[in-house]
Amino acid sequence: MHLDDLNKRLSLPADIRIPDGYLEKLQLSSPPFDQPLSRRLRRASLSEIGFGKLETYIKLDKLGEGTYATVYKGRSKLTDNLVALKEIRLEHEEGAPCTAIREVSLLKDLKHANIVTLHDIVHTDKSLTLVFEYLDKDLKQYMDDCGNIMSMHNVKIFLFQILRGLAYCHRRKVLHRDLKPQNLLISERGELKLADFGLARAKSVPTKTYSNEVVTLWYRPPDVLLGSSEYSTQIDMWGVGCIFYEMAAGRPLFPGSTVEDELHLIFRLLGTPTEDNWAGISSIEEFKSYNFPKYKPQPFINHVPRYLHSICVSYESKKRISADESMKHSYFKSLGMRVHTLPESECLYTHTYTHISNNRSYILILM
Repeated sequence: MHLDDLNKRLSLPADIRIPDGYLEKLQLSSPPFDQPLSRRLRRASLSEIGFGKLETYIKLDKLGEGTYATVYKGRSKLTDNLVALKEIRLEHEEGAPCTAIREVSLLKDLKHANIVTLHDIVHTDKSLTLVFEYLDKDLKQYMDDCGNIMSMHNVKIFLFQILRGLAYCHRRKVLHRDLKPQNLLISERGELKLADFGLARAKSVPTKTYSNEVVTLWYRPPDVLLGSSEYSTQIDMWGVGCIFYEMAAGRPLFPGSTVEDELHLIFRLLGTPTEDNWAGISSIEEFKSYNFPKYKPQPFINHVPRYLHSICVSYESKKRISADESMKHSYFKSLGMRVHTLPESECLYTHTYTHISNNRSYILILM
């Protein structure tokens, strides 16, 4: 897709917080209530304020570099708030990479307290920059900072927020497909937000076939490891189970270095699959070619709630619990009933909190 096409398809988000008096300073008149701005005029007005312009943002520290993008910590001259600038290099004539277009297209329609907010889009001849809200760290950094010993109360609250953001995506037929601790961002208040939707897809037809190279190895379900390219929302739930274990146990569940190694680790814990617990497994060529030993299932360690974990980490994807159902599990009963009726735009916390590096229990507004 060319950048001109991107221009036509996308408009800047409507939920930008513009400082008081800013419009007056620029002498931009407000439209009458009965005459809303057209998309074209609205884009022109926002551009006049400074949205969609690279000079509006100051680059600070480099946060990381991926396959097609570099992420910087930045500051908005408009609001003086910190932002994350995801700078995507446009090295080819055909324009922005499809992963970037996909991320923008999906995120502009996903508005939820547990999903990272896309504030602005800036494109030049050389780059496409996505401007996100800034969060202090990701779940991997958080676990490292607390010595991989998380309080079980925080594990529960983080898990609920993962499920809450994921359930919102799944209701809109969007699969994340790359869940891992590095893609779960955490604020000082303890808000957790799903990020990095570069591999996400809108799921319009349940049987649609996608590439099977989609999820980081440690969090990739065995059906995808064995070559399945037909999957639904349950692909994300295997990753949830693995992340849940990692938060509770302080170490990754299946840290495989290759596909075969990853499958070995899975089978050694859950038992080598059979027709009884995975219908059709004996006819999968990839499974037969590895010639795995006949492992027996092992018990999970005691302090991981096995009853919830085991229904996420199930061989047959259709038997994995949904994000919506997981939130109703008795494991979350102590969080109270009102967590299930919060508006989508509202997070779980009050403004009273302890700093996340202390690994203390966060204060829920509903307890």
